[in-house]
Amino acid sequence: LRENKQATGAGADRVSQGMRCAFGKNVGTAARVKRGQRVISIQVDPEFYLTARDALRKASMKFPTPCSIKLIRGHEHLKGLI
Repeated sequence: LRENKQATGAGADRVSQGMRCAFGKNVGTAARVKRGQRVISIQVDPEFYLTARDALRKASMKFPTPCSIKLIRGHEHLKGLI
């Protein structure tokens, strides 16, 4: 994200460049994510499933939107863990 600051006040028209070279300065980052789009995916061995699930839960707290954790495949290897 970029911001092109505009000068205000008395004499601003003499100092300001207007829209010339109006690229601005970096003020942040963003990502365009659609509903249902996968943001993070990991592949782990069955013995590390609980650790990976906890890591994904902690990572989801850093996002400004509600997140869910879905197990795509490997249900048969997690008989006693789920």
